[in-house]
Amino acid sequence: MDRFFSLIVEISYTCASLVQVVLASEINALLYSLVFEKMEYLVLLQNGLVVLFTIAISWKLITYMWGSLKMEKEPMKVLVTGAAGMLAQPDSLFGQIGYAIAPMIARGIMLGPDQPVILHLLDIAPAAEALNGVKMELLDAAFPLLKEVHATTDVTEACKDVNIAIMLGGFPRKEGMERKDMMSKNVPIYKEQASALEEHAASDCKVLVVANPANTNALILKEFAPSIPKENITCLTRLDHNRALSQIAERLKVYVTDVKNVIIWGNHSSTQYPDANHAIVTTTNGERLVKELDIDDHWLKNEFINTVQQRGAAIIKARKASSALSAASAACDHMHDWVLGTPKGTWVSMGVYSDGSYGIPKDIIYSFPVKCEKGKWSIVNGLKIDEFSRAKMDVTAKDLIDEKEVAHSCLN
Repeated sequence: MDRFFSLIVEISYTCASLVQVVLASEINALLYSLVFEKMEYLVLLQNGLVVLFTIAISWKLITYMWGSLKMEKEPMKVLVTGAAGMLAQPDSLFGQIGYAIAPMIARGIMLGPDQPVILHLLDIAPAAEALNGVKMELLDAAFPLLKEVHATTDVTEACKDVNIAIMLGGFPRKEGMERKDMMSKNVPIYKEQASALEEHAASDCKVLVVANPANTNALILKEFAPSIPKENITCLTRLDHNRALSQIAERLKVYVTDVKNVIIWGNHSSTQYPDANHAIVTTTNGERLVKELDIDDHWLKNEFINTVQQRGAAIIKARKASSALSAASAACDHMHDWVLGTPKGTWVSMGVYSDGSYGIPKDIIYSFPVKCEKGKWSIVNGLKIDEFSRAKMDVTAKDLIDEKEVAHSCLN
């Protein structure tokens, strides 16, 4: 890179000298023949033009050089846990998300088309062979942005210097299993992984928990990785957010890109509150609130909410497996907007550490509307909350408090 820089500077000086010689000759011949008696002014003008042309060409070369340098970003290290889908049992549903999300990350969908990545794939020992198979497929795809792939069953090795952690690994809830039983399996997993991130991850590591119960898994991770800023530990509710957008778009017969600013409040569970009160749709007459359009208020308060809340169960019933492609896409959306920023005038839903906004209890991971800029999120405050919404928001907050108590009982 130093040699390249020196070459560009040398070219810049050479071009400047050539331009000065050529311009000096041409300007002399022309101007001297016209007004010889005003030599002093012409010399001044000549020198001024030469300087301007030299600056212009040098600036072009410098900006070109800088553009080339900017393209060569340092790779970001991205951890994906549960990447082979073998955590706890061979048919782990979360593994399908891992298999779907890895190529999305490698292709630049998560972090942008100019951001190189190094993937760290983690799973348990019985999954080692399958994990290596995933690694081979990623290498065979020859993704230009994918610089390295590390597949391991060692949590310490997997967490080494990672900038981003996508936490897919977890024990899925089986039929007939109580919530406390599922948490008793997941709490030790997230305690161990939190300790590894705490000790080995980059100090500014951004964490996204996907495995359910996502909000409470994220809370456990936060408690056992105290040096990672609490603002850097989040959970996925973007899937619910995207589902809400698509339901409204389908109802209004518009493109999903024409709808924005729905909100998912609370827990990534059946108690979540999908809120369309502040949602906006772009029409031929400009932007309008969804509730101002010809849409059934009864549908917004009943079928819409129930459909989004139960969409995951409906997909399991239909395909005999949980959401994978849509969950992977939503995880990419979540991290993309967090790192690169949300569009102006648009907010998204993220499960984040509650600071007491909207009267929500502190010390829980709760889904809020957020805007993102320069790698940081901030809660969108000042939205009007009606009585119907208030009740729904409080129900899902209580659900999270109950989960927190169950998780702590598992720790004890």
